[in-house]
Amino acid sequence: MTNLTYHYPFTNPPLPYAYQALEPYIDEKTMKLHHDRHLQTYVDNLNKALADYSRFHNWTLEQLIYNIASLPEEIQTAVRNNGGGVYNHLLYFTGLAPASNQMPTGALADAIRREYGSLDAFLKKFKEAALSVFGSGYAWLVVAADGSLMITTTKNQDTPLPLGLCPVFNLDVWEHAYYLKHYNLRADYIDDLFHVINWEQAGQRYMACFQIQ
Repeated sequence: MTNLTYHYPFTNPPLPYAYQALEPYIDEKTMKLHHDRHLQTYVDNLNKALADYSRFHNWTLEQLIYNIASLPEEIQTAVRNNGGGVYNHLLYFTGLAPASNQMPTGALADAIRREYGSLDAFLKKFKEAALSVFGSGYAWLVVAADGSLMITTTKNQDTPLPLGLCPVFNLDVWEHAYYLKHYNLRADYIDDLFHVINWEQAGQRYMACFQIQ
């Protein structure tokens, strides 16, 4: 779950599992580079963008992203790109877990069956969405304003938050997330990642979406 009090100066929290814990689906070297270098760069750049703007130092990460248009124009792009990079990566990393044959349960499982018919049908549509992202971006499972489940995509480090969508989990399709192991075979990466979705976490996020609506 995201930390609702997470604010400047931002830090890069450790992974909730060992770097090699997602093998053979995601390799240790990719996890080290992805977390320790790519995410750390977004954290550092977000702190740099906000350093001279103390009035925003007590704003949470979500407040910053929701209110991009309220920020000084000169830092809007930096906060959108780097704040989004931090938010998206935190959801991505905590949304994964060592392979344990997890399946969605409870209310989330019921919602998936209601919206998509079955888990397999949902995963097929989610994979199609992830493959449709041109260049870099994310595929998301979100809760829409009417409470229904929805699959959507974003480009670069944009988030679905400003659209009033509540994230359940996301899939990073930037090449740095998979290129060392899967090369240019994004479809293979997606298939492997489905083995390590943290469905327990996704279920908790799903229920949390209704608490904040």
